[in-house]
Amino acid sequence: MILWLQLILFCLLFTAMVRYSVRDGAINGLYFYPKAVQERAYEIGLTDRETVKKQRKRFMTLFYIVMLSALVLIIAVWNHVSDFKTAYLQALLFLEVMNIYDGVVIDKLWVGHSKFRILKGTEDIPFVQTWAQVVKKRSFLALIWVFGAAIVAGLVILLAKVI
Repeated sequence: MILWLQLILFCLLFTAMVRYSVRDGAINGLYFYPKAVQERAYEIGLTDRETVKKQRKRFMTLFYIVMLSALVLIIAVWNHVSDFKTAYLQALLFLEVMNIYDGVVIDKLWVGHSKFRILKGTEDIPFVQTWAQVVKKRSFLALIWVFGAAIVAGLVILLAKVI
């Protein structure tokens, strides 16, 4: 039961971070859009490449720090895990749930049904991933998280030795 609560809270944190990225308007999250939308936004003067590059770097750095810290703290502190296997399996579960949540809830439901995400002047360019694109991307990321979970588990073990 507690694991379900933790997964829900982790996904809510993920949602809050994504929402934070576009707090002043969808254009601030242009780096999430397909290249065709980005190119049109540059062409019509909505923003420029350097601004988007800086915004992406700033947000993604914060995003990885916050999400990684939350995951390590959940596993090491909240769940009191101190062995690699358990830490790895929990990290893998959280990362894979986040992966599916991002593809289905964020990409397909939220972005796919939100007028907020449509940038003026790019309405004719599709920006929502098809189901085939979602499955392809999420399958690739599922493999990445197999290795990412090992890194998280290692950090959990390091933290468990300190606390």
